[in-house]
This record gives sequence, C-alpha cells and structure tokens, in this order.
Amino acid sequence: MSFKIENGVLVKYTEEPGVTDVVIPDGVTSIGDKAFIYCHSITSINIPDGVTSIGYYAFYGCFSLKSINIPDGVTDIGYNAFERCFSLKSINIPDSVTYIGSRAFYDCNRLTSITIPDGVTSIADKTFYNCKNLTSINIPDSVTKIVFGAFYNCESLTSINIPNGVTSIWNETFYGCKSLTSITIPDGVTSTCN
Repeated sequence: MSFKIENGVLVKYTEEPGVTDVVIPDGVTSIGDKAFIYCHSITSINIPDGVTSIGYYAFYGCFSLKSINIPDGVTDIGYNAFERCFSLKSINIPDSVTYIGSRAFYDCNRLTSITIPDGVTSIADKTFYNCKNLTSINIPDSVTKIVFGAFYNCESLTSINIPNGVTSIWNETFYGCKSLTSITIPDGVTSTCN
C-alpha cells in the first residue's frame, strides 16, 4: 500500500514504479510532516476536501511536481512544505489559508505567479527565496509584516504592491531582485528589522 494513514493523518507516501499522478484518498484530514519528502517521480497531486493542514517538509524535494490541488479548507501550510519543487510553475492557495510557514516555496525556481490569500498576516522569512521566475505576486491587505529575505533573489519580479497595513519590512526582503523597477512603501511602515 502506497499510503500510510494514522487517525486521518497521511504519515507517509511510498512511491510506486510508473505512478506519477497521485490522488490522496478521501478521509485524510492532514498531510503529515515529510509525508512526500523526496518523491522524485510524482508530477501531480490531488488533495481531497477535508484536509485542513499541510505539514512541514511535506513535499520537500519533489523535483518533478508540476501541479497540486490544494482544497478550500486548508488553513496551514507548514515551513519548507514545497521547498525544492523545481518543476512547480503555479499553485492556487485557497482563501482558507491563514498561515504559510518560512521557506514554504524556497527554490521553486519555475514558479511564475502566486496570490497570497486574505487572512495571511505575515510573509515569513525566505518564503519565496530564489524563486527566479516569479514575475508577479499579490499581497493582501491583511499582511502586516514581511520578514527577512521573503523575496530574496526573485530576479524576474518587476513590480510589487505593498498594502497599507504593512508596518514592518525586514532586511534583505528584496535582495537580488534585479528586475524590480517599481515598489511603493506605504506610510504605515514604521520599522525595518535587521
């Protein structure tokens, strides 16, 4: 059996030869920490309704992953969840998500655009670090803080709108964003952190 499930938590997925498209079974309520770590052959994953959280390192190193369906109802995306998913070009984050952990999309260097849902209050450290093909991002009004290196080395990012609710922007947030030609810092920003 490919799936190890304990009390609704998908604890571990074991790759099967020739299987590239994965459909997580109904009844799963949480994707456990490191559940799909280094599953190199997977190209797509469908997460069923009823799942509310994605654990840390859940899909770390899924190098071939091109698409993933995250259902409405998921509230948490753990740190490093999609780090080093080099083939991931786009991802839909549902409005139900209120927490995105640090380094969640670290090194997703084919990711071109992303919309952060309303309800997220902080863009954690290195969330989009080295997303070299990221050209656009939507930051909602709910965000108040953008932490260290959030968009570090996003070298294709040309412009970004920072909402008025942001009061703190940490250092190296836009380091290496060599294509960035337009940025507006709202009057409400009262501190930058080192």
